[in-house]
Amino acid sequence: MGLLIDLVNAVAGGRVQIVDLTAPLSAQTPIIGLPEPFGQTARFSLTEISRYDERGPAWYWNNISTGEHTGTHLDAPIHWVTGRDAADVSQVPITRLIAPVAVLDFASEAAANPDFLLEIEHIKAWEATNGALPDGGWLLYRTGWDARSNDDSAFINEGHTPGISAECAAWLAVEAPIQGVGVETVGTDAGAAHSFEPPFPCHSFLLGHGKYGLTQLRNLDQLPPNSAVVVVAPLPIVTGSGSPTRILALVER
Repeated sequence: MGLLIDLVNAVAGGRVQIVDLTAPLSAQTPIIGLPEPFGQTARFSLTEISRYDERGPAWYWNNISTGEHTGTHLDAPIHWVTGRDAADVSQVPITRLIAPVAVLDFASEAAANPDFLLEIEHIKAWEATNGALPDGGWLLYRTGWDARSNDDSAFINEGHTPGISAECAAWLAVEAPIQGVGVETVGTDAGAAHSFEPPFPCHSFLLGHGKYGLTQLRNLDQLPPNSAVVVVAPLPIVTGSGSPTRILALVER
């Protein structure tokens, strides 16, 4: 218990800060829209069951309805055709849900160019300053896009959103020691990734190699480049392709 008590005391004393990387989940949460004839995901909604009334005098509760990939969520490998025989979200090993992170900040580049793409050379330059990407950890890609998350139109931006190049996505899937990528945008791929080769390379390469995606993150500006740990808590939906997820970062101050 010694290490765990030390952690609790460090949190209580402010030596370890908990940063919530999760966007609030509501009917206003932005969702991705696909062109016809593809199926569409549902927005988050609550349907009241009772609220201290004749339907239930002492309790308030709701039914919820949403897509697996609404709001801050985890993409499991089975989400994409390249990982169709891989793990669903209930099969993600629990030891993978607590891991170190590398935070790469390209907010100024994305502000100047909403179609900005992360390249291998950007990661190599980051590593030269901050050390290697964490083995079994996450690459969190800051673009400043969370500032748009309360405005559906600005967040989707007519398909002009930053992302990762196809070459870089393949490198992250095959060469990098990370277990997945986290982004602030509606999905792990760039808004223009439908035109890449292959289309949607982050989904195709990363999920096809048994890695994961995290999307619609917030507050990455509160994390250091290379010394935070995240706790990722998806719902264990049996046969699920993903899940809305609470994601917390632990930062030593």
